[in-house]
Amino acid sequence: MKKAAKVLTVLLIITVPALAQNQKKGKMEKRIINPWQWQDQRSYAQAVEAKNVESTLYISGQTAISDDGISSDADMKTQLIKALENLEKVISKAGYEPKGIVRLNIYTTSTAELWPHFNIFQDWVAKHGVKQALTLLEVKSLFETLKVELEATVVK
Repeated sequence: MKKAAKVLTVLLIITVPALAQNQKKGKMEKRIINPWQWQDQRSYAQAVEAKNVESTLYISGQTAISDDGISSDADMKTQLIKALENLEKVISKAGYEPKGIVRLNIYTTSTAELWPHFNIFQDWVAKHGVKQALTLLEVKSLFETLKVELEATVVK
């Protein structure tokens, strides 16, 4: 009986890790939680649940900074477009896709200046099929001359 138990133990030690390695990981799933409908017009979700995540990317605030590290002194519209371009560039360079964004924080020095151009953000979200939890904060200032900053969490 002891010999059979030892053989069984050895078999388990060998087979269990091999079986675990051969199991396919499930495809990443996002579940959107919206108890209401009104947030849909604002292009965000109240909550996002991500299951079967292969990996997570935490992106620091992306702004309207040039490839040479020069902060933009342009208007809000121009800065928002550049910040979205920079966000997309970081996501792509890391091997992720914008549709994997589950959390996005927008920091702005002026919501009054941002609102007339919010459709630019909404169009970008729709173009990429992004469904994310969102927080929008007006802050006293950002780095140098910057007016808007986008901070994201992306999964795949």
